[in-house]
Formats: sequence, C-alpha cells, structure tokens
Amino acid sequence: MPAPHVAQARFTVHTRGRGFSEITRDVADAVAASHVDTGIANIFTAHTSCSLLLGENADPTVREDLERWFARIVPDGDPIFRHDAEGPDDMPAHVRSILAGVSLDVPVHGGKLLLGTWQGIYLWEHRLDPHQRKVCVTVLGH
Repeated sequence: MPAPHVAQARFTVHTRGRGFSEITRDVADAVAASHVDTGIANIFTAHTSCSLLLGENADPTVREDLERWFARIVPDGDPIFRHDAEGPDDMPAHVRSILAGVSLDVPVHGGKLLLGTWQGIYLWEHRLDPHQRKVCVTVLGH
C-alpha cells in the first residue's frame, strides 16, 4: 500500500465578536485541494478564546441556544475568576474554549467531507470584540 498523502491549508476567519462563523465551505475547499479521496481532515485553531464546533446547520436557534447555555454556565464577569486582564469576558472565553475544544476530526470519503445532512463546521468566537482567527486544516489519506 502506498504511503498516505498529507496536505495542509490555512485560512483566517474574521469574526464579528461573540458568535458563530460557518467555515464548512473553507474546510471543504481545503479537502478538495488536498486530492485525498479517503482519509481524515483535522481542523485546528491555535487560539485560547474561540472553539471549533460540528453542529446543526439548518436551524440557527440551535446555536443561539448553545450561546445562552454557555452564558449560564460560564457568565462574563463571574467573580470566581481572577484572570480578567482583557476584560470581564477574558477568562470565561478561555473556559468556553476548553469546554468546546479547538480541534475536530472529520472523515473524508470520495474527496469530500463525510458530514451528516444537518451538520456544519463553525468557528465559535467567545470574545465580545471582533478577532482574526487562524484555522489550519490537515488532510491525511489516500
């Protein structure tokens, strides 16, 4: 069997502040450019205050509900947090990032992401202010 092929692509997501930016198309483009037919795509963001999410892409109220739930369990300005150098959303953004995660693995089949009908890939910004977030997609396979 031949050695697996590895390809890597990077792109920047310009967020508008707290909320979701769908990146499914960007990741799918990276997979297509990799020329991998069967394998795995790893999506990673090297930031400590945003996350990556594989979730419902048809009904935006799902993402709104997630945001409200996170606001309940990790509220901005919670006095339990001592790390607030960049404001009341600083430490809560770090906790949210840890809970939701900064990487995803998605199967690749037929040169495409093997996503469910209602699945999309999102960068979830946890800070209130806009940011530029870097995303790296590594595709491994044949």
